Amino acid sequence: MDSVTQIVLGASIQGAMLGRWQGRKALIYGAALGTVPDLDVLIDYGDAVADMTYHRGFSHSLFVLATLAALLTWLIRKRWPDAGYSSGRLFATLALVLCTHPLLDSFTTYGTQLFWPLPMPPVAISSIFIIDPLYTLPLLLAMLAGLVIGLGRSGLRWQYAGLLLSSLYLGSTLIGKQMADHHLQAALAQQGIQPQATFSTPTPFNTLLWRVMAVDGDNYYEGLVGWLDHEPLTLIKLPTRASEARQALLESPQDQRLRWFTGDRLRYDLIDGQWVATDLRLGMSGYHPFRFALATVDPATGETALIKEVEQWPQRRPDAAALRLMAERALDARTPLSIAELSRSLTEPAPHQQR
Repeated sequence: MDSVTQIVLGASIQGAMLGRWQGRKALIYGAALGTVPDLDVLIDYGDAVADMTYHRGFSHSLFVLATLAALLTWLIRKRWPDAGYSSGRLFATLALVLCTHPLLDSFTTYGTQLFWPLPMPPVAISSIFIIDPLYTLPLLLAMLAGLVIGLGRSGLRWQYAGLLLSSLYLGSTLIGKQMADHHLQAALAQQGIQPQATFSTPTPFNTLLWRVMAVDGDNYYEGLVGWLDHEPLTLIKLPTRASEARQALLESPQDQRLRWFTGDRLRYDLIDGQWVATDLRLGMSGYHPFRFALATVDPATGETALIKEVEQWPQRRPDAAALRLMAERALDARTPLSIAELSRSLTEPAPHQQR
């Protein structure tokens, strides 16, 4: 989730757990501690693919964060041995503030390595968009109330209420995901498609409209389904070019890493003599922020040369008109929104190359 959400979540948890003793400082301590796992963004892992796929790695591991909570508990008790709360309560507070950060992240689409260093795929429940005001607002109000009125009985009630409402909303997103998955499976069965991988995720800033996808070899099927839809889900067939690209990228460690990180939910395009891999999970149709040129192809000989230090493909700005259409589509299934049309931009040259 975004940094603001992690800040207010950490603040409310520590405020609820230790506000009776620490007062308003509990909100400040919790806000600061809640951002600690994301400090790994300061690490340069070598190239763009590594930076993407190692983020939310060791710093988001429940094993690492529980150990850090224990170490901090020992250090704090050593420095302030006469605090009015027990060591057990302190450890529980610190562990909750630290561990709820990656747990909340795992509900998004990106992928969080909760069990690092075990060789397990990243967890991506993908039931909530990375920025969702309906989740954040109760926690933000609780934090502001605590700062204004303090953490007496009324201030603590604000923290409990904020945590309860945000948690209930987060739980409701799982119901939305179940709805989207049900419609996707029904559409796949109707068309006789047996995909290798499926995926569903809410569209930006809401959980009313969901983007669903199924990958089947050299094709993938994508569609939109919402709570207010009355017609069956329509899936649009689009190319992945996986077989051709993976033959060319057979020796590419970056491609192998991306395939593991995304669960093979990738699309490949040959653009201006470069094989470009796109993480289809993130963003929206036609706008996917994580794209990487992995190899170049000599137009004369057809020979492929791997790019050793991969950079992120230049991003396009999200189309404001497309975002408005998405919002309208969430409320009215008759809104003219073409996934095929939106996806055409994925085959176009990088923005700085356009004339």
